[in-house]
Amino acid sequence: MKNWEKETIEKLKKLPGKISFYYRSLDSEDTAEYQADQPLMAASVIKLFVMTEAFARIEAGKLNPDAMVTVKRADCVPSCGALNYMHDNVQVTVMDLITLMIILSDNTATNVMIDLLGIDAINAQIRSLGFEKTVLKRKMFDSEKAAQGLENYISAKEAGLLLEKMYRGTLISEKASAKMIEILKNQRLNHKIPFYIKPMGGPAIAHKTGEDSGITHDCGIVFAEHPFVVCFCGNETDVTAYERAMAEIALEIYKANQ
Repeated sequence: MKNWEKETIEKLKKLPGKISFYYRSLDSEDTAEYQADQPLMAASVIKLFVMTEAFARIEAGKLNPDAMVTVKRADCVPSCGALNYMHDNVQVTVMDLITLMIILSDNTATNVMIDLLGIDAINAQIRSLGFEKTVLKRKMFDSEKAAQGLENYISAKEAGLLLEKMYRGTLISEKASAKMIEILKNQRLNHKIPFYIKPMGGPAIAHKTGEDSGITHDCGIVFAEHPFVVCFCGNETDVTAYERAMAEIALEIYKANQ
């Protein structure tokens, strides 16, 4: 067990709630896990899997990335994104929707993409990749479905395995994987994994966060000298404390891989 691994597990054990952690070196294939298989409410990390199905359609010629989509005021849901602030019937491309869904975690863009792709098709793509814990049951901010107990789930390990496929160019195709990584590198929500790494001139980080009440996640590829995947997922936790721990642990892992 590596020095940082023992300290990481001890730090994670002290946090309240359901905590998961997954690490994998992308050149040595070393791994470290803490409750990485437990299914957790996904928040916005499910958007990684929505993006995957979108690129599968694009690759198959069944979805035009340049097609214009009209976003109506009725489509808008609470979001830290951009579309809610645009005029009614704004037109954006499919690729713009995917980009907004990832880099700004735009929930309206996500819901429009889910409508375009279909929940069943997204779940079929998830199953085709061999994932059993990850599932999309509803759109973002669907309070009616949530009241029925329908939730979206991920696991830290499955998110990590998806990112590893992306890194190796085997998620849909080499071209699709490269484009997805390019989008993820432009992530604007950088207060977790990149928090200490970026200010010190650290490498590119392709990642996706997730947040909700008592929920915080960050899953990404850190392009260090020895690149690695790291995924932090938490439900029913102290969000502030866990996010501080994410930033500290990510920095230690980064230093160990330089």
